[in-house]
Amino acid sequence: MKVFLVRHADADAEIPEGLGDDARALTSKARQTIAAHFQGLAERIGTPKLVLTSPLVRAVQTASILTITLAYEGPLRAHRSLLPDMPVGAIDGVLNEAGVESIILVGHNPSMTAMAAYLLGMQNFPKPVNPGTVIALERDGATSKLLFYAPPGQAVLEAV
Repeated sequence: MKVFLVRHADADAEIPEGLGDDARALTSKARQTIAAHFQGLAERIGTPKLVLTSPLVRAVQTASILTITLAYEGPLRAHRSLLPDMPVGAIDGVLNEAGVESIILVGHNPSMTAMAAYLLGMQNFPKPVNPGTVIALERDGATSKLLFYAPPGQAVLEAV
């Protein structure tokens, strides 16, 4: 199974009046940047079989841009295991139950960094997972290997 971990794009620093942090939306610049970034990765990612996102606004917006760019026709599903405060190991059940050959998970930091390390069997993921970063993994049973690491505006780092 191919697993693509995606950190949401840059969100507005201001919280809308009367709402909480959950409601922060992407900046207009982030929308443009992330659309171009995903377009550049479209051939590498292909069309996913399943896209799950944190239910927070900035993650849902990032996932929506991603699904449009990749011509994903399935439903975009919000999943609590991708909320910032969920234990990283909760993703095991999600991946085991998914039953698909490729899945995209859109969430937040520090969860995405911790999830990448967890799936790769590392103590810490060795690279920063900035907004919009895509980490591609190949998962075989309980083990995973890194395929590529792609932060926006930088060269894609292929696994060796």
